[in-house]
Amino acid sequence: MSHKCHQLADILLRIEAEMRINSLWANEPPSFHALDSIQPFCIDTLSFQQWLQFVFLPKMKRVLEEGLQFPSSCDIAPMASESFKQNIEQTDTLLELLIECDQIISY
Repeated sequence: MSHKCHQLADILLRIEAEMRINSLWANEPPSFHALDSIQPFCIDTLSFQQWLQFVFLPKMKRVLEEGLQFPSSCDIAPMASESFKQNIEQTDTLLELLIECDQIISY
């Protein structure tokens, strides 16, 4: 496994842990319909943290497990910043982790 893969695996685990610490981790998945959205970030059917948990993290874990090619770029931190602006103090570490994730994938 390449250094970049190790970095991504580590950051994904840290994102999940941070979400759990801050009670942003859901115990129940959203409906199939909600996950079937074609909008970016499933913005019409999911909250941003739901999208992270049920779309982004599983997709990136699958990329690592199956040795698939990384996306050519990742730019989720701006959406995270917008989504978390009401509780920035609670989510500042999560936002930093997402910025790091963007950097790992994009470079």
